Parts: sequence; structure tokens; C-alpha cells
Amino acid sequence: MITRIARTAGFSGLLAALLLTLLQSLWVSPLILKAETYENAAPATQMHAHAEAAAAHEPAAEAWEPEDGWQRVLSTTGGNLVVAVGFALILAALYSLREPNRVATGALWGLAGFAVFCLAPTLGLPPELPGTAAADLAQRQSWWMGTAAATAAGLGLLVFGRSWLLKGLGAVLLVLPHLIGAPQPEVHESLAPQALEAQFKIASWLTNAVFWVALGLLSTWLYRRAARA
Repeated sequence: MITRIARTAGFSGLLAALLLTLLQSLWVSPLILKAETYENAAPATQMHAHAEAAAAHEPAAEAWEPEDGWQRVLSTTGGNLVVAVGFALILAALYSLREPNRVATGALWGLAGFAVFCLAPTLGLPPELPGTAAADLAQRQSWWMGTAAATAAGLGLLVFGRSWLLKGLGAVLLVLPHLIGAPQPEVHESLAPQALEAQFKIASWLTNAVFWVALGLLSTWLYRRAARA
């Protein structure tokens, strides 16, 4: 069983990570690069204010960062691969508890993963372009993790709960993090125009949705194929 889970996660994570990197390179990364031009062209006083805000909320910057081109693509691919394999391990472990009866069921598992790890957290903390003011990092991380956990538990109770009480509790868990509210910066401002921010949000949501559906389908197909073998 462990070998089956590991193989499923490894191969499906690799393929899904390559797909995500391709989509990001074609759609998401150009928007980030365009936002960086606004950040670099901002007045010195405005850049200083953003730098102070970033220093107060973010960890110290690393001495090295990938340059545009193959270094950035390679770094993005490596990061996507680690994340994709980790998510695929979660899906494969869940399959061992409740094996999908057909490959198409993997799309539903993928959409559930998208809702838990992308959609629900970004409803309160939307994807941010460079030069966007943000709240304290620790507060954002805590809210993100709490929202993901509550969404996962809520969806599980809604789908697999056998009583209306459990399903009602699941519905409460889904909305609770958003009633509490995500941490917000004192002043909402961004160096990039609003139109670019809107494009970036849509691109991030759609690329992640495609990634999760692909990961669900691939992991389900590989898991069922290993079972038949």
C-alpha cells in the first residue's frame, strides 16, 4: 500500500507540476513581470514606504534570487514539483481510505483540493502582485491554515456525514473563517493598476483549478491502475 501511494504521488505530482509550470509561464509569470515594472518605476518615496512595510511583515530577503529566464522557470518547476507531490500524497492516502470507483471521480477530488487549498483561502487573502500592501505574515499564515483545515473538515462532513447535524456542522465550518475575517493591512494600496490585479487573480484561480483537476484525474488513474496490476 505504501509503495502504491508513493508511486501514485510521484508520477501524478510530476506531471501535474509540469502542467502548472507551463500554465504559469504562459499566463501568470508575464503578469508578475509586468507588475514588477510598476514597482521599479514607482517614486522613491513610495518605494521606501513599501520597503518599510515589507521589512515589518516579511522575513529577511535571501541573498540570491533567480534571474528572469531559465533560472526562474527552473526554480518555479522545483517548487511546483515539491508542492504537487505533497498534495498527491494527500489524495493517494485518501484513496486508500475511500477508493474511487472510476477515474472521473478524481476530478471531484481535485476540485475539493482546489476549494480547500486555493479558493477558500484566497477569498479572504487574494493572490497579490509585487508592490501590494499586506498584513502581518504570521497572521496571514495562521488564517490561511485555519481556513484550509476548516474547509477540508466542512466539505468532508457535508459529503460523507450521515446525519443532518453533521452536515449542518460542515456548513458552519465552511463559512466560519470568513465570518472571522482574514487579517488585512492598515492601508490597502498597490503599485500595479487594478485591471492588472484582476487579471492576476483570475489567472491564478484558473491555473490552480486546472492543476487540481489534472492532479485528481492523474492520481486516480494511476491509483486504480496499480490496484488492477
